[in-house]
Amino acid sequence: MSASWYDLLDVGPGSSVDEIRNAWRAAVADLDPTDRRFRVYNEAAEVLLDPERRTAYDAELETLRAAEESLTRTEDDQAQAAPQVAPQAGAPVPSESRGIAATRRPVWSVPGWLLTAVAGVTALAVACVLVLLSRPTSAAVEGDAQAAQAAAERAIVPLLSYDAKDLDRSQAAATPYLTSTERQQYDKLFAVIRQNAPRLGTVVRAKYVSSGIVRTGTDRVDVLVLVDQLTTNRQHPHDPVVYKNQVTVTMAKVGGEWLVDSLSTSTATS
Repeated sequence: MSASWYDLLDVGPGSSVDEIRNAWRAAVADLDPTDRRFRVYNEAAEVLLDPERRTAYDAELETLRAAEESLTRTEDDQAQAAPQVAPQAGAPVPSESRGIAATRRPVWSVPGWLLTAVAGVTALAVACVLVLLSRPTSAAVEGDAQAAQAAAERAIVPLLSYDAKDLDRSQAAATPYLTSTERQQYDKLFAVIRQNAPRLGTVVRAKYVSSGIVRTGTDRVDVLVLVDQLTTNRQHPHDPVVYKNQVTVTMAKVGGEWLVDSLSTSTATS
């Protein structure tokens, strides 16, 4: 039986979600996101960390295992059913017997259930091949990931900047970079900003620092963006407070365009 996702991550079929997640993290810890192995480890984690997909995958493995065991048993039975009897020394062999022995071959009947199992395994193998062929090449995946990264870099400054003196313009500058779902979340956040920023005279200027691809998938890419936010208000009108942010930006491909679908931020102040 070929290696499974469990074998790839070096975990057992009975492993817990935490054990699988820890094994995946250890496997990709030292890999560059553009490494082919990085994508394969991610595929294994996506299957084994999803309860429904893992159940279906386990059922496929069980089918393959049962079929292979059945084939092995059948081969053993055939070998045992064909004893070879050596002729006694000096015993004549009739000519007609020699002719029959020369032309006759043992005929084995294969049980119908075995044919069905083999057909199922074959169909599964063909389906796997078709899926692999339909997947984008590593070059295409890498190109998409880089496009998503560039889009995240463009979006991060308008998303994390605003000026209390012109909030309408600040909000309008950010919304084109958002999916419809994230735009709803952003509007809720900006409603809070509208309540507080004018009273404090807050101005936030974001400054992009660097970025890196964290995770790639079909039409979704996670990008870690480092960005500084320089904030001034009535309390700090001249010396801005600098917030150093690590922002995980999930990019989604919508209509051929990479848009921000979620943000997760951790902040330090300097």
